[in-house]
Amino acid sequence: MSSASPITSPETIQRVIDTDVAYTISRMQVLERIPGNPIGIAYRKIDDRIAALMAKQLPSHSFNRVVGLRAGDERHIAPIDAWYRENGALARFEMIPGHFDAALAREMARLGYAHSGFHAALICPPGLPAGEPEQVDVEAVTNAAQMEEFLRAYVAGWDFPAKDHERFKANVRPWLGRPGWSLYLARHGGMPAAAASFFMHGGAAYLADACTDPAFRRHGLHTALLRRRIADARQAGADLVFSGAEFLSGSYRNMQRIGMQLLLVRAIWTLLPGPT
Repeated sequence: MSSASPITSPETIQRVIDTDVAYTISRMQVLERIPGNPIGIAYRKIDDRIAALMAKQLPSHSFNRVVGLRAGDERHIAPIDAWYRENGALARFEMIPGHFDAALAREMARLGYAHSGFHAALICPPGLPAGEPEQVDVEAVTNAAQMEEFLRAYVAGWDFPAKDHERFKANVRPWLGRPGWSLYLARHGGMPAAAASFFMHGGAAYLADACTDPAFRRHGLHTALLRRRIADARQAGADLVFSGAEFLSGSYRNMQRIGMQLLLVRAIWTLLPGPT
């Protein structure tokens, strides 16, 4: 398999968007199945292309966002905004280079939104050279005992408040064995220290949700998880591998160091704070 870098194209960008949304909806469906849907999970598709995702009781950026707007779609912004407001949720519009125009910007500004941040997507071929092996043990999570260790590293890595740990773990345990998913645990000195997931959709592999317990950072865990998932993506037959990170963050720089390349930077639009 060639290790040449994928060429940026509208088709590649759309595959990345589609896989990202499919992964997020798969995560949201786990929460939606909690009896009574207490988190208020909802999602809708517009023109079979625009995805509006909502978790009314969970202020997660991933679960409250609008993806897929293009030039000419400004007519959809007000109804989408109204849907979020009526449900007491805050929308986050993600705008993609090449899909954006002044009319979209004017309509979002009219409704009180402003450009407030960036988020990068990086890609690489599945045949990316392995590089020097990391001195880190990475294992696929395949049983309940490993899942408990995964959860321990995960809640530490994302710095969830201790009072929320048990509820979060209960919500995440169903990730094990979900179609298209693989979960990974990295150890340091035998201790569960970092966690990550990998999602396959239509031949595209999404390296998602990596985090490291602060007590074990700067030991190559994130990089080891990247390399293992890229290797497994190749074995699974992926023809495209991608991940996401805050632009110029430590995760972003780790991805660049192993050879992943910038595909795009999404512009994030959120509501401006009201007058105090």
